[in-house]
Amino acid sequence: MSDEKSKVTDKASEIAKNIWLAGVGAYGKAVEDAQGRLEKAGVEPPKLFRELVKAGAVLEDEARDAIETTASAKSSVEERIARVRENFHMQRPARIEDLVALHKKVDQLNRKVDKLSKALALQQGSTTATRKAPAKEKASTRKKAPAKKAAPRKKATTRAKAKPAARKRKA
Repeated sequence: MSDEKSKVTDKASEIAKNIWLAGVGAYGKAVEDAQGRLEKAGVEPPKLFRELVKAGAVLEDEARDAIETTASAKSSVEERIARVRENFHMQRPARIEDLVALHKKVDQLNRKVDKLSKALALQQGSTTATRKAPAKEKASTRKKAPAKKAAPRKKATTRAKAKPAARKRKA
């Protein structure tokens, strides 16, 4: 058994030595590559620098174009907003006082509309009553029907107009 142990140990030692040598070889190759690049960089720094300057100039031009495009688009949008505000007379933001004043004006207009609606309803009611009055007279000449209560008349001018019309019909 000791022979077998020594064979296994020798085999493990050989594998470990190969791994070590592979690592040393990789390190040596990396050092050689680095030295080659360093020598190239030492000979060609002006060329590398010029390439970097060219690339930087291209990027700068692209950035300026993008900034100008963005700025012109922003100013165009701001001009449109200003025109819309001018059209709607909204140069300044609405304040609470402005809103309260607008509410008061709307309330006043509502009251005026209500008054006009009531006046119109009364006027239409009185004209309907004057139209119904001659019809009642005709009915009274034919047969006497139960009397209906007439709507109260409030304007004297409509009464004056209704009486001459009734007089003309009687004659």
